[in-house]
Amino acid sequence: MKSSTHAQSATSLPRAPRDDVSARSVRYLITMGVRVLCFVLMVVITPYGWYTWVFGAAAVFLPYIAVVFANVGSDGPESTAENPERALPAEPAPPAPSETDDRVIRLTETPRLDPPRERDVPE
Repeated sequence: MKSSTHAQSATSLPRAPRDDVSARSVRYLITMGVRVLCFVLMVVITPYGWYTWVFGAAAVFLPYIAVVFANVGSDGPESTAENPERALPAEPAPPAPSETDDRVIRLTETPRLDPPRERDVPE
């Protein structure tokens, strides 16, 4: 069980699995769409020449590339979360001169130190 000394920040959470799967599926489908296009171009474009072999090689190797790209996790710069605690100052800033006005009255309450006497207790 993990023990953390402080609460995890919302900006340091990893990407949601649903969003990650969705992004990987889109990458896979785009790459496979390019593969189908290469296959169609290989068959349709005549006269056959060196480009036919290029389209054929792309149609053969793009499934491997599509799977590799789809399996790559979200390790890009958009997934690195920034810890907001680093942006906070280490100590509070000194009060501005306008905040130390003499007209301000500050009251604080302290606990009672002596026990109540009998005449102080209401009946």
